[in-house]
Amino acid sequence: MKRILVPCDFSKLSMEAFRMANDLASITNGEIVVLYAIYIPTLYDPALMGETMAYNAQLITDLEDESKKNFAKMKKEYGNDSVKASLEILTGGVIESIHSIIESRKIDLVMMGTSGASGLEEFFIGSNTEKVVRNASVPVLAIRAFRSVETIRNILLPSTLQLDQTAFMKKLKELQSFFHATLHVLLVNTPIHFMRDAEAKEAFHEFARQYDLTNCVFHFKNYRSEEEGILDFMQSGKADLVAMGTHARKGLAHLFNGSITEDVVNHIQSSLVWTYTL
Repeated sequence: MKRILVPCDFSKLSMEAFRMANDLASITNGEIVVLYAIYIPTLYDPALMGETMAYNAQLITDLEDESKKNFAKMKKEYGNDSVKASLEILTGGVIESIHSIIESRKIDLVMMGTSGASGLEEFFIGSNTEKVVRNASVPVLAIRAFRSVETIRNILLPSTLQLDQTAFMKKLKELQSFFHATLHVLLVNTPIHFMRDAEAKEAFHEFARQYDLTNCVFHFKNYRSEEEGILDFMQSGKADLVAMGTHARKGLAHLFNGSITEDVVNHIQSSLVWTYTL
């Protein structure tokens, strides 16, 4: 987590993400890249093409100048003198700009602010959130409000206990080690995906052995749906961070679909949501 990307429209939520990125980077001796994406729909009018292009160019210049001023103000208020933070301004769509910066700046983590059930405030709309979470080539950390890194001590892993998630579990164990956290593995028992207690315990022990898990607690809960079980655990206050492995455009690996991914991100309160695309 050396290079952290914070997509930013300078709203309160994106500044909360920047503040937390500073807290994290100060521990990892990392750096922050703040991305401001300017998207202006192409206007086509053969009779006015020259004037339209000039108007767009001036608008882009004005937006660039304003973003530089906002970045300087945000950095002064929420920045950390020991953390390097730079501003990248790209013209284009939000998703395309994020992917471009991830590649060009070799980003390790994307940190985004989320307003909860109403979607990402001002800058991200629901469809963009879903695309970023599912398709980013690096882990994504969604937050609703700043919280000190030192307070993250319990990680929730909703899981189907599959044994073919080596890359994801390696990243998750690195995350657990960084936070010195207890890992809470949650298997939700539903009428459709029903397991007996003995079967569930055996599956968990095999899961723990497969991935050499330590400081780990198993939870086996009955709910009508996986989504209900995950959200209830989050709302109980027992999880500081929720970790999810995703398949691009296919929702959560082996069990969860895109709507649950989005709902979990949209319903976070004090918890953070960390996602990793498999």
